Amino acid sequence: MPKGACFNGPLRTNPANPRYFTDGSGRAIYLAGSHTWANLVEIKCPGDTDFDYEGFLDFLEAHHHNFFRLWTWDHPEMGPWTEERIVFDPMPYARTGPGLALDGKPKFDLSRYNPAYFERLRARVEQAGERGIYVSVMLFEGWCVKWSYPASDAWLSHPYNAHNNINGVDGDPNGDGKAEIYSMDASAGVLEFQRAYVRQVIDTVNDLDNVLYEVINEIPVGESGVRWHYAMIDYIHALERAKPKQHPVGMTAEGGGEDNRLLFASPADWISPGHGPEMEYRYDPPDTGGGKVIIADTDHLWGHGGTYPWVWKCFTRGLNPAFMDPWVPVPGMLRAGYAGAVLNQRDYPDWALLRLNLGYTRRFAARLDLNRAIPHAELASSRYCLAIPGEAYLVYVPDDAQVTVDLAAASGPLAVEWFCPRSGATTHGEPAVGGAKRRFISPFGFDVVLFLRRVSGPTPTAGGSA
Repeated sequence: MPKGACFNGPLRTNPANPRYFTDGSGRAIYLAGSHTWANLVEIKCPGDTDFDYEGFLDFLEAHHHNFFRLWTWDHPEMGPWTEERIVFDPMPYARTGPGLALDGKPKFDLSRYNPAYFERLRARVEQAGERGIYVSVMLFEGWCVKWSYPASDAWLSHPYNAHNNINGVDGDPNGDGKAEIYSMDASAGVLEFQRAYVRQVIDTVNDLDNVLYEVINEIPVGESGVRWHYAMIDYIHALERAKPKQHPVGMTAEGGGEDNRLLFASPADWISPGHGPEMEYRYDPPDTGGGKVIIADTDHLWGHGGTYPWVWKCFTRGLNPAFMDPWVPVPGMLRAGYAGAVLNQRDYPDWALLRLNLGYTRRFAARLDLNRAIPHAELASSRYCLAIPGEAYLVYVPDDAQVTVDLAAASGPLAVEWFCPRSGATTHGEPAVGGAKRRFISPFGFDVVLFLRRVSGPTPTAGGSA
């Protein structure tokens, strides 16, 4: 890794507590952070400035985040959130011609790569690593092609469109305008060049420890799309087995609940579920017991959305939360039905507290042994409790000013610490006595975090702030 890196090898599922990853240190690693759309490929309307990547890393570091998704985009023009012309640059493939593509620029040569893309990919993962931040490298972005419509058609500029490459690759062989490229029904040529591109990405970043892979932004629909996704996960695993390092591979949901079972059945190392049939991942995230490492992502639960209480609910249920952040809003005038324009702003009021609380949960995670701390909803009347019974209890109380905690497993006194997620303030209460259920009254009113720890030294009594 580059100078300044602080990793002990690539991430892998933690055998002691498979809700989290671990590395060569043996400690559980909790991931929490923000991601935004232009952090690898520029997304611009005419006159827009380049993405401030150093500023983005400064922002993540200031908020104590340690994870983000590095977005790719598969096509050079148009996004289905707007009818304005927007451009994506750089693209992975070289534009050499001969001949012009439908966008009026030289056609793509799918057998040659664009050095600007892969040099930027490598540099940005390295720069994040120097700040202790893990990066999920997105390999494909299928959302735009899937949701294209005539006034904003991403397929018209896509490299796998037969009009746009010199290699004879046709991602729409029946000519109906609906690309079959993220599917096992894709042509042999499409699949061949997809695998070659994946090899190029892996060759570019395999030696870096702070890498995760995400096959595609949101699962392709249909049985053939699921098989393609599973096959791509297996292919990445197989490629990396022959490499010096192996990294986790992820699978993400489209946003609903019907496909979550496909994620849990997949060969992926981590998943990002949709909201679920009861909206459970949005409002009452379940503890899945470590069947997969779950990176709960607002992208797949709200789209534009999320709240800071959701962050604490995820944390106390053993999930790793991530926020799709309009730190730089998607460009163009949003079409009706996409999202409220007010949410597509860096300074929308809810976002500040959400960003801060992602970092606050990481500070508490560092004070817990997450190899042993697991969700224990039954131990707290609020039902949000991450605990090592008898030793430590981290309780979130979203809707009340009091909470009852079952301390039957604890003997002796426990230090009492209160934290206010809205202000970042901390204060300490009188020590609690274990051995039974105890009721605690919040000094901050409702919406509070209670942290109880077995006393091993002087019990703190003074207030403070996070």
